[in-house]
Amino acid sequence: MRPPLTPPGKAAPLQGLRVLDLATLFAGPLAAMMLGDFGADVVKIEHPRKPDPSRGHGPAKDGVGLWWKVLGRNKRTMTLDLSAPGGRDTLLRLAADADVIVENFRPGTLERWGLGWEELSAVNPELVLTRVTGFGQFGPYSHRPGFGTLAEAMSGFASITGEPDGPPTLPPFGLADSIAALATAYAVMTAIAARTATGRGQVVDMAIIEPMLSVIGPHPLWYDQLGYVQPRTGNRSRNNAPRNTYRTADGSWVAVSTSAQSIAERVLRLVGRPELIDEPWFADGAGRADHADVLDEAVGTWIARHTREEAMTAFEKAEAAIAPVYDIRDVMEDPQYRALDTVTEVPDPELGPIRMQNVLFRLSDTPGAIRWAGRPHGADTADVLAELGLSAAEISALRAEGAV
Repeated sequence: MRPPLTPPGKAAPLQGLRVLDLATLFAGPLAAMMLGDFGADVVKIEHPRKPDPSRGHGPAKDGVGLWWKVLGRNKRTMTLDLSAPGGRDTLLRLAADADVIVENFRPGTLERWGLGWEELSAVNPELVLTRVTGFGQFGPYSHRPGFGTLAEAMSGFASITGEPDGPPTLPPFGLADSIAALATAYAVMTAIAARTATGRGQVVDMAIIEPMLSVIGPHPLWYDQLGYVQPRTGNRSRNNAPRNTYRTADGSWVAVSTSAQSIAERVLRLVGRPELIDEPWFADGAGRADHADVLDEAVGTWIARHTREEAMTAFEKAEAAIAPVYDIRDVMEDPQYRALDTVTEVPDPELGPIRMQNVLFRLSDTPGAIRWAGRPHGADTADVLAELGLSAAEISALRAEGAV
């Protein structure tokens, strides 16, 4: 198991950073989770009568949404109706002592409630207001509702994903949201670093459609300079071969990559086709990609005669790059993931011991950790309000108003 969040004499790297998470589905909350994993005090603020929709997404156990257990980890939960006068005033009081707000309302919504940058920065000039939307805060599409699926489509990702004769393919999970979350956490820490130098906060404008463009690599430059538009190629690459998934004799699948020339040569020697290495087109990745049919036949035929274990052993002995194609059952049992504690066990008062992805990376001196899984709706409302200095009578008045 990993070391605890705060080993003796050591503090979590983001300890003392106060984050208000107003966002839902999924990029904003995931970014806030990443900050909480390394010690930030994250307060998840949900509507009193409309909990975060992620609580109801996907499978549940005993009525408890499982996705929320991951997305809500390391967050305290409270309720607040930001459109109610008492909710607005309470958020301003919370903002006065916060470092970061993460929100994903459509542009103009916070302003309509009297909670825009003008009001928030007035109570806290050092605040970092992080705005995560589908299309950004301005431009002709900024008013549209935006989800990760739209970013996967509009970024060019879907157009190059899938078989050559098939339709564009969308991933069956939140790829764009996850990538935007990583970019958002990076943006927040960049703004915090800038604040250290300037003493001022600022607005982070994260459009989910943009980080996906970083993922697809040089495609904009290829088109700009060459007019080149990459077609769908299935599992194959336009830059090297052999690169594909291959079925083994026992019905499993493995993936082979030959991005380096030396690896490609090792693979062809291993599968008994060394003569192909002497072909003029074999000398670079593009040439090999143009002859992918020949190379796939050579590699695929050899792999089809061997079990997955046999193929893995032979490739590893030859120092060639191969990996099994896992489903989640394999991931949970893999010895490398186990050694890294990539999927770790977390105690939970509602479900007992549960397993989920661990924090993203290991720090040798100030490690992160999962302190708790996602908590029930509004579980910490009274505590957070009391920390704010509200009396029991004031809290009761907010409840009577429906603001919490």
